Amino acid sequence: MEYKKDKGRRWERFLSTPFIWGMLIPFVFLDLCLEVYHRVCFRLYRLPLVQRSAYIKFDRHRLTYLTIFDRVNCTYCGYANGLLRYASAIAGQSERYWCSIKHQSSKGFISPTHQKEFLGYGDEGAFRKEYGK
Repeated sequence: MEYKKDKGRRWERFLSTPFIWGMLIPFVFLDLCLEVYHRVCFRLYRLPLVQRSAYIKFDRHRLTYLTIFDRVNCTYCGYANGLLRYASAIAGQSERYWCSIKHQSSKGFISPTHQKEFLGYGDEGAFRKEYGK
C-alpha cells in the first residue's frame, strides 16, 4: 500500500482508476474462457485439473483495520493477480503436454519455471530418444 505514503499524487490515482477497473471486464472474460478450456481440454487429454483455490484467494477484505476502499482494492488485486497465476499454471500444463522443449537462451529472457523438466532447445538426440521419429 505504497500509495498511502504518496499523499501528493491523488489526482494521478484518480485519473488511473478507470484504466485499473476497466481491466475487470477482460479479466472476467479471460476467467470464463480459461475455465471452459481447462475443464474441457484437460479432461480430453487426461491431465489433472489445476486447483483454482491454490492461486485465487479472497481473504484480505476481512481485515478490519483496512478502509472499505482498501478492502475492495485488495479483493480486486487478489482476484486479478491470482487469476493470472492460475492462467499461467494452466498454460504451463498445456505447454508441457503439447511442446515440452525449452526456449533458446538469450540475454534478458526469463525462462518459465515450469520448463525445468523440458527438453533442451536444439537437442535433437534427446527429442528423438524421448519421442521417436
